[in-house]
Amino acid sequence: MLGAFAAHGLKARLDVASLSAFQTGVTYQFFHSIALCLVALWLRQLGRDVPANDAAAIAGMAFLVGIVFFSGSLYSLSLGGPRWLGPITPLGGVAFIVGWASFAWSAWRN
Repeated sequence: MLGAFAAHGLKARLDVASLSAFQTGVTYQFFHSIALCLVALWLRQLGRDVPANDAAAIAGMAFLVGIVFFSGSLYSLSLGGPRWLGPITPLGGVAFIVGWASFAWSAWRN
């Protein structure tokens, strides 16, 4: 839905760089939303009560934080939000890396 909004609603209002940043946020949100679903399926497959500090649970939390920080900051910046959000974007990228590493660790360990 956000991709369609960018393509049809923002195309005439944003410059190419801002539209590209918005689309990057959409792409990363899309793939990491799928990753969140995979984590949920993995947790269900484990079939046990998973403590909050389990690698799979950490992966899910990291993906969520990454989506909010990375994609959220790109959305805000591309729509003219405050420039202090710029340094938050890489923190979201780090959260994505933590999420994938944690998910891989959980899969390898189990």
